[in-house]
Amino acid sequence: MRNYATQAYKSVGVNTTVEGASPHKLILMLYDGLLRHLRLAKAHMQNGDLGSKAAAISKAMTILDQGLRASLNDDKGGELAMRLRAIYDYSERQLLHANARNDIATVDEVIALIEPLRTAWNGIAGEVAQPAAQGAAR
Repeated sequence: MRNYATQAYKSVGVNTTVEGASPHKLILMLYDGLLRHLRLAKAHMQNGDLGSKAAAISKAMTILDQGLRASLNDDKGGELAMRLRAIYDYSERQLLHANARNDIATVDEVIALIEPLRTAWNGIAGEVAQPAAQGAAR
């Protein structure tokens, strides 16, 4: 999972250092990058900059596909991984539609799907850190 997330994060041109980041932090960074590119795409649509809009949507789709979806573990994640995969698949289809039709409302819909996931993922940071700290103390 870590390699997929690291590669996806680097492949979208983000200059933030990812070396040494925990798998949890890497996924959080992917969510942040995804939301940033969605908001950029929306701004470019509003400004009529279709080339930059397409580039931002492409980067968002790369994060969805090569980062978030690739990081899912169906064996360990079970139904949750299956549901997240469905959200990522739907979001990617919606972004194709938004790109083709310059549909800001569809970008807003994807943002509305992703923001709660990012918030929830950030909310479990303490739970993820506790088991790691307990393991180090042994």
